[in-house]
Amino acid sequence: MAMTDEAFELWVKQLQQQSFVDAREVFGEKGFERWLNPRFNQPMPDADSSACVKGACGDTMEIFLKFHNNRVEKASYKTDGCGSSALCGSFTAELAHGKSPEDLLELEAKDLLRAIGTFPEKDKHCATLSILVLHEAVNNYMIKQVSGIKR
Repeated sequence: MAMTDEAFELWVKQLQQQSFVDAREVFGEKGFERWLNPRFNQPMPDADSSACVKGACGDTMEIFLKFHNNRVEKASYKTDGCGSSALCGSFTAELAHGKSPEDLLELEAKDLLRAIGTFPEKDKHCATLSILVLHEAVNNYMIKQVSGIKR
């Protein structure tokens, strides 16, 4: 027996509501809101520095940084990974704003997880990947500064 259009629409709506309940549970309210409305998720063609790293889980993350007066003016990310990777990329970009290269190199995965609030234990490697990519982008920026290379 085939499902009617109305029954199918009801099933989809129930499935979506359950996914929202599940996401709110694993990410907390702050993470859930960002999961619904991602921020800073875009490539930055005019970035002063970027880095791309593939994690052990297979997710790839790229971070883009734009500096002004040796402070991050803009930061963004892109990932081909799961929702947890996207959430970490978004919060990492947010944490980077206004910071100097030295400040960025002091950031650790635990700082990122603290900013998010609630995060699934099984996905904490995403936070480590996000901070690793950030550090790589900072290293690339610092090398360019020392060598005098423009973008």
